[in-house]
Amino acid sequence: MTASDPKTDLHFYLQSARDALLWKLEGLSEYDIRRPLTPTGTNLLGLVKHVASVELGYLGDTFGRPSDESLPWLEDDAEPNADMWVTADESRDDIVQLYRRAWAHADATIDALALDTIGKVPWWPSSRNELTLHHAVVRVIADTHRHAGHADIVRELIDGAVGMNEGNDSMAPGDPAWWETHRNRLERAAQEADTASSGSS
Repeated sequence: MTASDPKTDLHFYLQSARDALLWKLEGLSEYDIRRPLTPTGTNLLGLVKHVASVELGYLGDTFGRPSDESLPWLEDDAEPNADMWVTADESRDDIVQLYRRAWAHADATIDALALDTIGKVPWWPSSRNELTLHHAVVRVIADTHRHAGHADIVRELIDGAVGMNEGNDSMAPGDPAWWETHRNRLERAAQEADTASSGSS
């Protein structure tokens, strides 16, 4: 078995999530990248704005490496959920470039510090705000992959596009007719299970 470097492994999975999230924006209009597709307002560009903020916090401020980025949506007087959507005067390029700068800042922290370096999360209670860089990177990976999954579903709702990245949709082969048949089969199975459950209670 080939030995692996922990930082290389962590970076690979972090970068794959970053790339997947940005890929979900490609080919869409300004409206489609911003419009809310769930009752709680989940939208593609808002997800990017959020994860950029997460990286700058956990892999910057937490380890005494603040960035020069202005993040007014995280200020004490910001409205709730302000980091999860993008105003009309914030451009797609503004948010994407912020995210790319957050990558660079986070990667510099990972490169500069040992994985057992202790940081302090400024927004956690002081009695339990310490964590290692390793923990922080894993936390950011988990958060970014979670939101990449959200983005995958939101993009499918917009135009039917799915997949992990360009050239790898990670889906079973099938044309639109096959998928419609498959979905209808799942709907029937769900209804049958519900009927059976109701009949046995």
